[in-house]
Amino acid sequence: MKYLIIGGSAAGISAIEGIRTFDKTGEIILVSDETYQLYSRCLLSYYLAGVISEEKLKFKEEDFFEKNKVKTFLGIKAEKVYPEEKYVLLSDGTKLNYDKLLIGTGGSAKLEEIPGKEKDGVFVLRKIDDAKKILSKLEQTKRVIVLGGGLVGLRAAYALKARNCDVSVIVKSQQILSQMLDFSSAKIIQEHLEEKGIKFYLGLSAKEIVGNGNVKGVILENGQKIDCGIVIIGKGVSPNLDLIRGTNIKTHWGIVVDENLRTNIEDIYAAGDVAETVDLSSDQPDINALWPCAVEQGRIAGINMAGGSEKYDGSLGMNSLEFYGLPVISAGITRPKGADFEELIKQDTKNKIYKKVVLRNNRIVGMILVQKIEKAGIFTTLIKKKVNVESIRAKLLDETFDFAKIIPLIKEKKEIFKEKEYQDYIFTSK
Repeated sequence: MKYLIIGGSAAGISAIEGIRTFDKTGEIILVSDETYQLYSRCLLSYYLAGVISEEKLKFKEEDFFEKNKVKTFLGIKAEKVYPEEKYVLLSDGTKLNYDKLLIGTGGSAKLEEIPGKEKDGVFVLRKIDDAKKILSKLEQTKRVIVLGGGLVGLRAAYALKARNCDVSVIVKSQQILSQMLDFSSAKIIQEHLEEKGIKFYLGLSAKEIVGNGNVKGVILENGQKIDCGIVIIGKGVSPNLDLIRGTNIKTHWGIVVDENLRTNIEDIYAAGDVAETVDLSSDQPDINALWPCAVEQGRIAGINMAGGSEKYDGSLGMNSLEFYGLPVISAGITRPKGADFEELIKQDTKNKIYKKVVLRNNRIVGMILVQKIEKAGIFTTLIKKKVNVESIRAKLLDETFDFAKIIPLIKEKKEIFKEKEYQDYIFTSK
């Protein structure tokens, strides 16, 4: 059996491990357009901040490919897949045949169509090479503008502030982290960052990046000019679909897959930030571009490519961050729209505490926790299990709420909480 994996990040690496649990001898080939391998993208902002070294970015040992008998094509892009002929064409003209193919091409940073984006000093932060280029530019300038107030943009802003840069963040919407938090919780985070010297411009877009070759500043849509030497575009991520364009592989938000991570084309699978699966909070197709989701999807896809039959139930959109000692976690639907949603909120602005649970038909579908995040695991479990919490809803935001409070619910819904760890709780609490 010949397995071909396109993409060398979380999904691709986990797929190798999944394959090897079932097939110890089959040929595995991995293609990646990066020369750097086996590093964690979600730690890049810490590397940029100088908190961790390049070595600490590694999430697998250097001999991982050798131990798993994987042939690699690194620094080479997979240009196009030919499903009927069952081969992939690489940028150097090489044709790689396959019996089973995994598309784990991930996503690319979204680039605004803004005049001047081609100037020297404009960056994204998606790969280790991006971080290295930014660090090199910091030798010439310490004035930075970040375009975008989402997770990517704020992590970059935080990292560069740690490098003693003058940092301004331009946000088109009226709040930061609009895909992760509601207005009230976002305001707490924004004010916390402002206390540390990061400046925000809300409700404004960048009109133009100016400078003669090198970046000298950004002009906002209101005409204001902000001087800088570096612009970082942090507008989120789009799935890399170029490989399959012109084929019959079905796409929507990303590559559509079934519960086994198979596409509509026989012997072709997809996993990670390029794959569209079911979101467990909305029950709708979506892409949750998260490292843990990519790891789990890759593992299951690999197992199934090698003859296994493991199902992927879906993913939960969940994000966590911590800026200057203030932790935040959100999951599921955080800004509900519609009369059938209900929000339970407790807030202590003075102490930067915010707790919110979103309910729909007495089922938890989302949550936000700022400062006090210890109950996040309980809430995400209840979201994933989709259980009716009417019997405990009055206690959900209490200080005393803990795992013990949901044991009666576990007993009542034991057909849902069928995993061994929950059954052990049922047995020991009798």
